[in-house]
Amino acid sequence: MSEVIITKDNFEAEVLQSDIPVLVDFWASWCGPCKMLSPIIAQIAEEQAGKVKVGKVNVDEQPELAAQFRVMSIPTLLVFKNGEVVNQSLGVQPKEQVEALFAD
Repeated sequence: MSEVIITKDNFEAEVLQSDIPVLVDFWASWCGPCKMLSPIIAQIAEEQAGKVKVGKVNVDEQPELAAQFRVMSIPTLLVFKNGEVVNQSLGVQPKEQVEALFAD
């Protein structure tokens, strides 16, 4: 499964109502650190398919979602379980640290 593009229109269905944990990457096309993190996020999306859903929120296109979750700097990763934020990370992280965000 590849990454899901998250918008304010599909956020509830894709994230809040998901029956598996959702890793949401808040990013922007002009953000250097976001570009560094992107291949790691894509790799996790492939390797964890069916266990974890990976969503991408472009903060320039979805400022309401960024504001709702108080995203002040990017990249910001939020992990949702059962519709609640259970973990978060700021900046570029190694793959192991990103995966640790949704490990039980």
